[in-house]
Amino acid sequence: MSSIELTPSQKNILQALINLHREDENAVKGEDIAQRVDRNAGTIRNQMQSLKALQLVEGVPGPKGGYKPTAAAYEALEIQQMDEPASVPFRHEGETVEGAIVEEIDLSSVHHPELCRAEVHVQGSVRDIHEGDEVTVGPTPLSKLLIKGTVDGKDDTNNIVILRIDEMTAPSEEPEH
Repeated sequence: MSSIELTPSQKNILQALINLHREDENAVKGEDIAQRVDRNAGTIRNQMQSLKALQLVEGVPGPKGGYKPTAAAYEALEIQQMDEPASVPFRHEGETVEGAIVEEIDLSSVHHPELCRAEVHVQGSVRDIHEGDEVTVGPTPLSKLLIKGTVDGKDDTNNIVILRIDEMTAPSEEPEH
């Protein structure tokens, strides 16, 4: 667990930087981050100074410059950096969400199917997903778990989608390991 305490605004900006950086691995311009988090570019520049002081961001000078997250940025947001993550399909309204990596699925109240919720942690933006939307996660690589649900809530800062589970299936035979 990281010992760096970030404000919600800093977390949001850092998460946007990481999401944008993952898309093409180049330095990310402050204007692109500002657009993603719906803030003024000047605000982003000011926040980047404090994030640089915390060694979470490095500045890249020049016309192709901008900002890049450091390894400490991933640690501060408790994001695992994966070289080749296992592919878990993530679909929103029937369409595959490009660039989204399902990092974790937390299930709650599985003893009461009508109360069961799934908290889906995603690497990539969840901004275009809204309450009431239909989301499908899976099948997962080992257990072949498939979850279909309706969005009950979300946390844009931490890229978490909370689903009210409509259907959950997994094969009953032993998974192949």
